[in-house]
Amino acid sequence: MTVILDNPATVPAPYGDRFAHVARFDLPGGALLVLSGQVGVDDAGAVVAPGDVRAQSERIFELIGGLLAAHGATFADVMHVRTFMTDLDDLAGYGAVRSRYFAGAKPASTTVEVNRLFLDGAVLEVEVTAAVTRN
Repeated sequence: MTVILDNPATVPAPYGDRFAHVARFDLPGGALLVLSGQVGVDDAGAVVAPGDVRAQSERIFELIGGLLAAHGATFADVMHVRTFMTDLDDLAGYGAVRSRYFAGAKPASTTVEVNRLFLDGAVLEVEVTAAVTRN
């Protein structure tokens, strides 16, 4: 098994350069991708639309899509989604955005409410695990 820690240029650098966006485990026949939690930030690292769950959800899934693509994966390869929200009353807005990215089979999922996230104005953080097979 080979482990690669990666920060693809397709997304902004991790906050404070403290972690890797992707942990890739190369296995026979494919790879397992574990993505760090993503928050809705612009290319400069500022929170987009503070307090707006829909706008932040859109940006988060754009970032996740870029990370997946950098490793040859798509949303169809996602096996699990973990979501941290500061207010579960925003679940419908988040769900409306998320459902567009998972139109086919739905991945396993965990959603929890948390008191706060590490960036002021961020209302959700999403991390995914994906499996991509070699052709």
